[in-house]
Amino acid sequence: MNFKRIALAVAAGLVVAAPAFAQTKLKWAHVYETSEPFHTASVWAAEEIKKRSNGRYLIEVYPASQLGKENDLNQGLTLGTVDIIISGSSFAAKAFPRIGVTYYPYTFRNVDHLLAYTKSDIYKELTAGYEQKSGNQILATTYYGTRHTTSNRPITKCADMKGLKIRVPDVPAYLAMPRACGANTSPIAFAEVYLALQNGTVEAQENPLTTIEAKKFYEVQKNIVLTGHIVDHLNTLVAGGLWKKLSDADKQMFTEVTQEAAAKASREIVAREDKLADVFRSKGLTVNAVDTNEFRDTVLKTVSFEQFGYQKSDWERIQAIK
Repeated sequence: MNFKRIALAVAAGLVVAAPAFAQTKLKWAHVYETSEPFHTASVWAAEEIKKRSNGRYLIEVYPASQLGKENDLNQGLTLGTVDIIISGSSFAAKAFPRIGVTYYPYTFRNVDHLLAYTKSDIYKELTAGYEQKSGNQILATTYYGTRHTTSNRPITKCADMKGLKIRVPDVPAYLAMPRACGANTSPIAFAEVYLALQNGTVEAQENPLTTIEAKKFYEVQKNIVLTGHIVDHLNTLVAGGLWKKLSDADKQMFTEVTQEAAAKASREIVAREDKLADVFRSKGLTVNAVDTNEFRDTVLKTVSFEQFGYQKSDWERIQAIK
């Protein structure tokens, strides 16, 4: 009887302990604020993966650069210090330059063109190239917003930007349009942009309308110029080490959930953008549409694809997507 009791006790202990051993804890990190759709969609995805896996995966989401800046997070995927991140293709381009062509100015006509690209053969080819070089996996792409220009100087054409002191992120493709138009670019840290605009260190900056709203740049700028030079986007990436360990069923589940989360965040961004031009006008700003073809033609004449490691044939294939 004693042996039976011992056996039953051991079996009971295994039943209790099994869920703890079966559960995998993962870190999902990004640089965005908790109020932004990129975070709320990430939290939704984490909960959905937990639900669909019956609790086998427990994902904690770390927002607002808690685990490091975007470059740190990309390195963390390779080092294994983070499992899932949201990051721009400009960082993926460090491993596979060709994928950065999506940041060349005026690659995408609008958000619909971007989303059509994510279902295309060229998207599959570029993401596969990144995955082969980095070992990491791109599961989904989210619309970040269309980048426009704000300035205290009226701008109606590309030439009006000549000599303009503008803050632009220190990413080569982001610099392409302002420099092609003759602006003087300055890579001021994002957290310091408001103060730099306020005190005149720079007189202009460029970002999506949602960022202009969130960071209150409209308080220290007079004009919003709808240059629409980059239809920006973010990728959801999974560390190669984690991806190799997942079963085929779990790989499919992670892919489906992250793509649903990307679609959810994209819809929220589009809905807010549609309202913001009128919101800014109501605050007394001048919101101007410009001939984007003129800006685009100037960039194409001035800025080569090859200097960034891009291929013009990739850009042309994206342009052909309907």
